[in-house]
Amino acid sequence: MFLLLTSACQPSCPMMARSFRVCDSPLLTGFLLRQIWARAARRSTEHAGRSYSTKPARLPRMEYQDAVCTLNTLQTNANYLELVKRERGQPQMQLEAMRLFLQRTGLRVEDLDQLNIIHVTGTKGKGSTCAFSEHILRNCGLRTGFYSSPHLVQVRERIRINGQPISKELFTKYFWQVYNRLDETKDAHYGSMPAYFRFLTILAFHVFLQEKVDLALIEVGIGGAYDCTNIIKKPWVCGVSSLGVDHTSILGDTIEKIAWQKGGIFKPGVPAFTVKQPENPMKVLAERAQEIGCHLQVCPDLEQYESDKQHLQLGLAGGHQRSNATLALQLCRSWLQRWGRHEAFLSLPKTELLSSHWPALAPAFQPSPAMVTGLRDTKWHGRSQTIRNGPISYFVDGAHTTRSMLACVRWFREAVAEQERTAE
Repeated sequence: MFLLLTSACQPSCPMMARSFRVCDSPLLTGFLLRQIWARAARRSTEHAGRSYSTKPARLPRMEYQDAVCTLNTLQTNANYLELVKRERGQPQMQLEAMRLFLQRTGLRVEDLDQLNIIHVTGTKGKGSTCAFSEHILRNCGLRTGFYSSPHLVQVRERIRINGQPISKELFTKYFWQVYNRLDETKDAHYGSMPAYFRFLTILAFHVFLQEKVDLALIEVGIGGAYDCTNIIKKPWVCGVSSLGVDHTSILGDTIEKIAWQKGGIFKPGVPAFTVKQPENPMKVLAERAQEIGCHLQVCPDLEQYESDKQHLQLGLAGGHQRSNATLALQLCRSWLQRWGRHEAFLSLPKTELLSSHWPALAPAFQPSPAMVTGLRDTKWHGRSQTIRNGPISYFVDGAHTTRSMLACVRWFREAVAEQERTAE
């Protein structure tokens, strides 16, 4: 997160006595705004006895900058932390709170069924899986929505239509529609407003419905079972990417407990796919699927889709992206078949054997041309990305678990070696 201060920026809000430009820096921005608003309130009190015009006040035009500043005031504060502590003992409260916030904006949970959702969770690779899937389905001529987190530079990156972050104009328009509805109803709900991620999730649903996307890819924030995205009741297909140990204070301190949380996005009668997992968490996922009434299948290795005539190329570098790509292929095939696109997905012979404790192996198939080019052309900034600027190369990636860091190191070594080979 960044905060850039500049005297050249002219604020659109007259209360902002000192001008500043915000680049999505939440806590510090919120602090500055509170200081500015407090100063404005003091001045208003000092001038209370003076005579003013009876003409109606001219409301300031709400700009993108104002929307970002206001959004950042929804970041975690002491009151919200206390709420999270209370909800942790009663996790269902989180989903109920989300349902009420959604209702206050004029939406019902049932309205989300119109989005034909692909819901994806996992510890590592869920964003890349969604990126592959989005590009494939866009190549099929569909209008896609994609909600992900976190963002790299601007918050608009979290809400994409047809692969592109929504414009500043659209973000501003829909932000104030949602924010004002919540603000107008907060007094009847003990002054409550959704925190940052909850608000953005509601905003994404609102944008996708208003912009009439054919489908929405929704990436889980943390966990699955009690994540605010899990207010979705009828996704078209669910996916679980590679599992690991993270967010232990929220999800549990073992990979089995984390797998239980991730499997919480499964829904009755909805197909689900997962990549190969360690034995114990795979067993937990299988039990969760059986308990919920969901048909879970394991994705085959990516080479099972290939032949002597067709080798799949990936737009995202690193060997770890191959499991994300096979998950994306299965999610897209399942979604397209329900949509009514009856491409001839020729099933290929199975050559893998899975543990008897595992769910069934999903069939490999011959990817359509749209799938092949989708995998090849996918771009996801900040993930295994090489940026060249003259004689300098920047290698950009991120990791938040030990296994992710090792994958990052492997990719870096491979990328440097490849660059040295091509330079010879």
